[in-house]
Amino acid sequence: MKKINYGIIGTGAMGREHIRNIELIDDAQVVAICDGHENSINSSLEILNNEVEVFESHKELANANIVDAYIIATPNFTHIDILKDLVKTNAHLLIEKPLCTTVEDCLNFKKLADEYPGVIWTAMEYRYMPPVARFIEEIHKGTVGNLKMLTIREHRFPFLVKVNDWNRFSKNSGGTLVEKCCHHFDLMRLITKSEVTSVFASGAQDNNHLDESYNGEKPDILDNAFVMVNFENGVRGMLDLCMFAENSRVQEEICGVGHKGKIETSVPSNASGKHSSDLSIGLRGSNEILTEVIEVDKEILKAGSHHGSTFYEHKHFINAIQNNTPPEVSLDDGLKAVAIGQAAQLSIVEKRVVLLSELLKL
Repeated sequence: MKKINYGIIGTGAMGREHIRNIELIDDAQVVAICDGHENSINSSLEILNNEVEVFESHKELANANIVDAYIIATPNFTHIDILKDLVKTNAHLLIEKPLCTTVEDCLNFKKLADEYPGVIWTAMEYRYMPPVARFIEEIHKGTVGNLKMLTIREHRFPFLVKVNDWNRFSKNSGGTLVEKCCHHFDLMRLITKSEVTSVFASGAQDNNHLDESYNGEKPDILDNAFVMVNFENGVRGMLDLCMFAENSRVQEEICGVGHKGKIETSVPSNASGKHSSDLSIGLRGSNEILTEVIEVDKEILKAGSHHGSTFYEHKHFINAIQNNTPPEVSLDDGLKAVAIGQAAQLSIVEKRVVLLSELLKL
């Protein structure tokens, strides 16, 4: 099949991770990059194995009409304006999470993209981490019976330094529970096969960025939270987030309990130096815990910081383009992940349970 020609809009850390992974895929190539920051452009050119066209603005890139698919990996708050322009191109779109910083912007884009002919895919890499993908497979097979409880823990490093420090402020990022945790809320919806009815959360900025100041403004991003999520089918989910726990054995842990037993897996932290994960299943009435070791190819691991998931995500994205199939992570998935995160942040501020219908106006 014809190679998919990618254009990368935003060549910061995540943009470059996309480039490195596309370089590993035979039926895809990056033909254009776009960024207003010279250092980001130069860093990207160093890792590309072929010549590409360089653009300062996404409008110039769109007008050139040389790509099949765009990756939007710019700061969160810029997504909506870029998408308003790209939706006129009919090219395929892979939009880094979060889709937008607010439910309102997501809904506005959804209206603009009605009947869009290209694939619109929200980049939710966590779905494609090999141990998480195996976990989901076993849950959906019914291995532990009817799921009742789902817990996700992420104990990790603080937010990285970004260009112009945009991610230090909720107005730019959407806030921690949108920016960081839309991944987890997307996983919860996927695993439970159900929609969220309500959210209750507790969180704060207790440790990180307290002594920082940017043009006289203090960062306002949460660095820890507990989030309780209720689903239509009765499953209860919980997120445990801490962003000052980088020296941990694992970065993410996920546990599901059904009426027949329990399944759990994890993703190694950078501090651990491990490349494999265990998937464990313990069924009620048995004294045996079944364990599977899940390995990830080292070349794929080296291409990014999301445990191989970006590579697998692109393989699925390309498959959808080539076979004209619906996106596995839709615009609607992106919208609802933002809505759950925004509801959690509202719950913290107002100290109450927040109904999803309040934000989605269902």
